[in-house]
Amino acid sequence: MSTFIMMMKLTDQGAKAIKEAPARMEAGIKAWESLGGKMLGFYITMGEYDYVAVGEAPSDEVAAAFLLSLGALGNVHTTTLKAFPREQFANLVKKLP
Repeated sequence: MSTFIMMMKLTDQGAKAIKEAPARMEAGIKAWESLGGKMLGFYITMGEYDYVAVGEAPSDEVAAAFLLSLGALGNVHTTTLKAFPREQFANLVKKLP
């Protein structure tokens, strides 16, 4: 499975309905898991992003589909990073010419 770091900013719509955010978070985590993913952590953050989630997905396509559907709901804007564990990075570096 691939690891993804998902950073989210509330939209005006999401901020206006902030009292519903805990239920939306739970629904989002369930949706991620229903697609075969595993949520490793979900954090409310201070700073540039309002939420940060770390999760595993069976494919890039699954992650992309989930994030597109999340964005379509209109409560958050997402920025996503595909993450590689340091062991995988070490193996990649060994293959460099």
